[in-house]
Amino acid sequence: MKIFTLIGLTSLLWLSGCASTGVSTTAGPDSISSPAPAALATPKPPAVEARKPVFPGGTLQPITPAQADSSAVAQLAPPADLWERIRRGFAMPDLHHELVLDREQWYSSRPDYMLRMTERSSKYLFHIVEELEMRNMPSELALLPFIESAFNPQAVSSAKAAGMWQFMPATGRHFELKQNAFRDDRRDVLASTRAALDYLQKLHRLFGDWHLALAAYNWGQGSVGRAIAKNKRAGLGTAYTDLKMPMETRFYVPKLQAVKNIVANPAAFNSRLPNIGNHPFFQTVDIKRDIDVALAAKLAEVSLPDFKALNPSASRPVILAAGTPQILLPWDNAAIFQSNLEAYAGGQLASWTVWLAPTTLKPADAAKRVGMSEAELRSINNIPPRVVIKAGSSLLVPRSTGVKTDVAEHVADNGQLSWAPDVLLKQRVLKAGKQDTVASLARRYRISPDSVAEWNNVGASAVFKTGQRIVLYLPQATRTATKAKGKTSTRQARSKTAKTTRLAKR
Repeated sequence: MKIFTLIGLTSLLWLSGCASTGVSTTAGPDSISSPAPAALATPKPPAVEARKPVFPGGTLQPITPAQADSSAVAQLAPPADLWERIRRGFAMPDLHHELVLDREQWYSSRPDYMLRMTERSSKYLFHIVEELEMRNMPSELALLPFIESAFNPQAVSSAKAAGMWQFMPATGRHFELKQNAFRDDRRDVLASTRAALDYLQKLHRLFGDWHLALAAYNWGQGSVGRAIAKNKRAGLGTAYTDLKMPMETRFYVPKLQAVKNIVANPAAFNSRLPNIGNHPFFQTVDIKRDIDVALAAKLAEVSLPDFKALNPSASRPVILAAGTPQILLPWDNAAIFQSNLEAYAGGQLASWTVWLAPTTLKPADAAKRVGMSEAELRSINNIPPRVVIKAGSSLLVPRSTGVKTDVAEHVADNGQLSWAPDVLLKQRVLKAGKQDTVASLARRYRISPDSVAEWNNVGASAVFKTGQRIVLYLPQATRTATKAKGKTSTRQARSKTAKTTRLAKR
């Protein structure tokens, strides 16, 4: 039996080797972005036939035990754990720099921090490594979220970058990461990883160097491009270490190199890596009806914090199926969720729905319309103080038992919550001067001509008669500023009169 097993394995290896003359379908775009050295270059296939797999002819021949024991049979040993798999995939050139030593010392002096960070990564690393291997990208890039966010998908920077891969809002939209009132794909595990690897591949194709690609990921491709052009004009080098960069970018690749070195040999740096098995941590589960986040976690029999860690884009208390058709669950809990969902007899799955503001409203007025307290409406929708809710805004409100339909796709997938400053308007009555018009008053008080016309029941092109009564509604700040301006003008006029009097006396 052992001999036949070895025969089958050898045959498969032989077939795989013969079929390898075809073009790879798994290599990412970066695999063809840089030409191979001349000594290693292979001839380009001249015809379509060369792209087809080549299979051996004739019958398969058994091998002897001696042949099976020889080195002609490849020894297949899977990685012991995910860390070993990552080590095997290291493919970026090492950076040798004093800043790497500085970061190694920083991380190794904080073993508890390193352990917390690596334990947090255990939910996501397998998926990232799988994606990198399918794209033929260096496995070091799986460690990049350590540098970006310490593997916290809820991380938000002072510059408003969000998620595990720290996407800025505009960059996220460029890479098709949805950001609306109900979800932010910059935090989504699958979507943000896809976008980050797309971005990194694009940058590597642009610069032809992983260190420069990483610098551009942190600093922006335009900034790196300008720094390279400046060095070229000055006759200087254009490698990562040659460029003049902000301090954060100067430390960026050294940080990644330091973490790579620690992963390669944790014992040498007083660090301990948690055991992460070389198998998936989670799987996707389809969501066909709107469902409360707390109920979904309960049906999956996972804690609410663990559920949110795998579904960090679900920042609201309800998941809208039309906008978020899948959730992630720990591998063994996916089947549990499906079974409990089918058996659930506790009534409706979602206790929240979406209400579109029909007009611009103060939060207190909106709360009255939907039967909520103002405090609850503000809390559930993250409404800041001193604002009004703009017309068309999508607000989460309680879902009554009579509502049977889920939130529509165009709302769930595109809903926005917009507001404007709540400015207190005061009525002001004045008399029209010579040649005062709707347009001139609008310019003078920095308000809309349509508003001036509406307040005074005239057309937008109307000319007021001298002395005609005019009604305006001005923001308190504008009115105060107008008064202050008037007082300043009066003081200036008095000062000018006094100066003229003094000159006349001389």
